[in-house]
Amino acid sequence: MVPQRAYSGDAGLDLAACERVELAPGERALVATGVAAQQKPAPVQSAPLQVPLAEAVRRALDVQPAVVQARGDQRNAGASERAAVGAFLPSISIGGSSNKASSNRYNPATGQIVTVPSNTSYFGSVSANVDLFDGFRRFANKSAASASANSADAAFANQRAQVTATTQQLFFTALAQQELVRVAEAQLQRAKEELQIAVNKFQAGAATRSDTLTATVDLGNGQLALLQANANLATAQANLGRQIGVDQLVRAVPDAAFPSLPDTTRLRTEVLDSSPQVEQAAANVRTARALVTVARSQYFPTVSMSYSNGYTGLDAPWSTTQSYVNNWSLRFSLNWPLFNGFTREANQVSASVTRDVAEAQAADARRRVNAQLTQQLAALTTAYAQIAIVGTNVAAATEALRVTQERYRLGAGTLLDLLTAQANMTQAEVNQVSARYNYLIARAQVEALVGHTL
Repeated sequence: MVPQRAYSGDAGLDLAACERVELAPGERALVATGVAAQQKPAPVQSAPLQVPLAEAVRRALDVQPAVVQARGDQRNAGASERAAVGAFLPSISIGGSSNKASSNRYNPATGQIVTVPSNTSYFGSVSANVDLFDGFRRFANKSAASASANSADAAFANQRAQVTATTQQLFFTALAQQELVRVAEAQLQRAKEELQIAVNKFQAGAATRSDTLTATVDLGNGQLALLQANANLATAQANLGRQIGVDQLVRAVPDAAFPSLPDTTRLRTEVLDSSPQVEQAAANVRTARALVTVARSQYFPTVSMSYSNGYTGLDAPWSTTQSYVNNWSLRFSLNWPLFNGFTREANQVSASVTRDVAEAQAADARRRVNAQLTQQLAALTTAYAQIAIVGTNVAAATEALRVTQERYRLGAGTLLDLLTAQANMTQAEVNQVSARYNYLIARAQVEALVGHTL
């Protein structure tokens, strides 16, 4: 918010008026440098891409490696789940061969080689194999694959929430820097007005040269603040561009409505029951428990059945198969390892340790989410209350600056009082910007814990 002018006339700095004042050479050079810096055209840059928050989140979810990896884990988990179901089905294979050979032989009675024309034989077969009993290993693998798929789904939801929160934070940071640039521009404008007042008062003999020098230094500080604000804005826009996958600056487009404080009455119970972090940890526990059952299945025997059917003949199968000879077999097998060097025991212990660690991590995940929710809700309510407080501070600082400007113009106040009031005004505006976007960032963090918008 820019205060009303305390004088009439050109809002810009009158360099000619400054030159007519008997300033020191270094003082005049500083004023001229400041005016030239304001009059120098800004370097031409390509216009930033304007993106609203919803589109920024959508773009980030499409390009961020963490989300792409989570989607890939979902696909891998789905394939493993199908393979676990397919283990209950028999494996089927077909085969065929063609063999051409001569039947020449040596006749020891005559000492001659008997030449027999070569012939070609053909063979075709189909076979199937299925495990009838494997110590419930397939059921355990199916349960583990299903739990892994659920864990992958929860991990994807968690990564989506985290990337959304990060994108929102970068988006709000860019918005805050845009407003801080406007604050710096207002600060610079006030510094130019104060220097003009000091020059006018010096010409009228109502101010000292120290006032003009001090006002000139304040103008330089305002220019530096604006340069730094523009640099921070460019950095924030570049970071937002990287987050959404574009190689250019991105200008954040604010929403029309400012969100109010959400109702958090039932939020804690909802977070502890359905938070993506808690769901992922619970799915990891189910996976670890299923793997313990898989390890136990190694103590049971495996009963398998296989069937094969083959045909052999001398005629080409595409001409006739009437003379083919049929050969088939049905086989049952039992395999029961009685001792394998304590490998089964080692696998059982390893699976049990993994299960215990997963259970401890799941319990800690609930406690961690509960603590984070407490922290984020406190930050959310504090930031929302701070918005009203700093709004009052801005109004008070604006009025104080207006009064101090008028007092200095009439000679009833000092330049130091004016500079102090301007600094208070600038700081109040900066605090107002910080409070608004601290609230929005805290709200985004709470949404990341919950897994959906509030």
